Amino acid sequence: MLIQITGLSGGLIKLEVFVHGALCMAVSGKCYLSLHSNNASANRGACIQNCRKEYIVTSKDDGVELKIDNEYIMSAKDLCTIGFLDRIIDSGVSILKIEGRGRAADYVDIVVRCYKEAVRAVQDGTYTQEKVENWTKQLTTVYNRGFWDGYYLGRKMGEWNDSYGSKATDKKIFLGKGIKYFGKIKVGEFKMESQKLNKGNRILITSPNIGALKTEVKEMRVNNICVDSVRKGDIFSIKINEIISPSCKLYKIVSKL
Repeated sequence: MLIQITGLSGGLIKLEVFVHGALCMAVSGKCYLSLHSNNASANRGACIQNCRKEYIVTSKDDGVELKIDNEYIMSAKDLCTIGFLDRIIDSGVSILKIEGRGRAADYVDIVVRCYKEAVRAVQDGTYTQEKVENWTKQLTTVYNRGFWDGYYLGRKMGEWNDSYGSKATDKKIFLGKGIKYFGKIKVGEFKMESQKLNKGNRILITSPNIGALKTEVKEMRVNNICVDSVRKGDIFSIKINEIISPSCKLYKIVSKL
């Protein structure tokens, strides 16, 4: 029997579930480690994430120290439900919550896009294992601590990290910033502040107005002359459909595999 729970307005209460992102080791985020060590309250959004670090256990009796090897015992892997999103939607959930606060633009772009595509696939009956594998591969390219399915589907034990930091398969290398945009010919001008960029490289451009844009460098020009590479100090231009500004940042994307 389906129970109809309504709010003060008389409308049905909508259910929201967390479907992707970092999991806290504490129930409902009620952790006081950060407050105790740095006077930074996790419950006020100021957590310094003590749980993600490596620790040494010290015996109170004789002072013997043991390093906890091969496992960060308080650092849970990130939640990823895209592999059983159909079952979550079928349960009657109305809202999917995705971690985004404090994350980079490319993370938000890829994660939201993958889950949006997955929701539409569930709705139109085209949700398949092949698509799940493709979405999962895309999700691994941005910041993550490894994935597991949380405590959904009857899971009773958590999965913990064996290393510190991100396991993203792609790495961003900062190159420089935008200078100006030529709207009539749709060309963006950039200044290289570090590293080297070659024709054929994958790049990421981020800014408040465009969010995150990924593309491949097919042509570069310096002083209106085509070049195969640019280095620190060079001012160059590329074809780009989105309007860039001096606030935008340019990155090269390289595979860590």
